[in-house]
Amino acid sequence: MTLSLDHPVLSSLLPVVVLIGIGFLAGRMKLIRGEGVRDLSNLVFLVLVQALLFRTMATAHLEQLDLRSVALYYIVAGALFFALLFIQGLNSRSAVLALAGIFSNTLMIGVPLVQLAYGQAGLVHLFTLISMHALVLLTIATIVIELLVAREGAAAEGGPPRHIVATVAQAVKNAILHPVPLPIIAGFLYSLTGIGLHPVVERPLKLLGDAFGPVALVLVGVTLAQTAIGPHLRGALVISAIKTVLHPLLMALAGWALGITGLPLAVMVVAAALPVGANVFLFSQRYHKAEDLVTASVAVSTAVAIATVSVVMGLLR
Repeated sequence: MTLSLDHPVLSSLLPVVVLIGIGFLAGRMKLIRGEGVRDLSNLVFLVLVQALLFRTMATAHLEQLDLRSVALYYIVAGALFFALLFIQGLNSRSAVLALAGIFSNTLMIGVPLVQLAYGQAGLVHLFTLISMHALVLLTIATIVIELLVAREGAAAEGGPPRHIVATVAQAVKNAILHPVPLPIIAGFLYSLTGIGLHPVVERPLKLLGDAFGPVALVLVGVTLAQTAIGPHLRGALVISAIKTVLHPLLMALAGWALGITGLPLAVMVVAAALPVGANVFLFSQRYHKAEDLVTASVAVSTAVAIATVSVVMGLLR
């Protein structure tokens, strides 16, 4: 398949590559120094993503959504997440890497890509997925990681292990009060009121949410400038292959097996083929797990996706 700059894949992925590149140059030129990276990460994780998730859920009309293909997407993603978790070992680092294998960059790349390739009808299916993307995948990942962190903490202290009920209760509490699920839950509960967001509130939330993708990708580039990719290249290629090849392949096979075809299947498979989302990078930073490997995986999977997403879209056509 011949690619030009007007091709949907390139026109969607190149801005992401450029933003990561800008962050990389800023890091190399010391415009953003190492001590400022953590503060910038907190800005993205504790301010921008809060606005994005709350507004997305508060303005979603879940009762109008066609959930068949979306439900299948999450079943496939969930099965792959737990398979990767058990294969790599039950620990918090493996949970972060398993999340990298299933969590797509649906906003920065998915929205323009699907809009260019499939039009408004395709966006309806993608927005159905996006409205619950963080709610389902990030909440599950948060609970699992918190459980594993609690278990690892108890083991490190050398004391008697806490009762499983107490461990689960603490993990669920930490997950609910976590910066990711909390705005999702709050936004979902607010959407049930049917009041809607007043423009005075909705516009600032939109501006903050729109800033999430670009700032997060610049942050990836800054971190990349301080990371030696060489030692992590093999691992990043493995994660990229899982994310951009295995994930969409499993989604396509499951869809065909259940008789889902046409545009709903195409959008879900393309969404599964997208590179690793920046939220995984933020998770790795928050829990201090596999930060260098996840950073490399975000960058490498974005570059790999130029070829793999093109192939996926060509086959679906």
